[in-house]
Amino acid sequence: MHLCIQICSIMSLEIMQARALQAAQLFKERGVRQSDIASALGTSQSQVSRVLAGRVSRHTKLFEEICRYADSFDGGVSVDLVRQNDELMSALAETWDGTVAHSRALAAVIRSLGVLNASKPIR
Repeated sequence: MHLCIQICSIMSLEIMQARALQAAQLFKERGVRQSDIASALGTSQSQVSRVLAGRVSRHTKLFEEICRYADSFDGGVSVDLVRQNDELMSALAETWDGTVAHSRALAAVIRSLGVLNASKPIR
């Protein structure tokens, strides 16, 4: 299910539409409502509906966020998915001092946040 992230730079419209429909099916199977997705991503339900219906004309940040959110329900979040999350990587770059000890401390803090959302698998 990590197709969205792996090929987003060369993604054709047909692939994007298929990926959106896959995400919609995954959410339906898991009982995740569009309003829940919208709330988690800070957008409107109508925007989520548009993307999940495959009504996409180009790769957008919202499309990418919805794909990532779907991936998080499909077996956890991969290392590649984390690396491609600009927001997370930026936050790490701003806070990490480069030492092994500090990386362990940051990792412990991040892992402790997993208890806030036990419904999402963490690997």
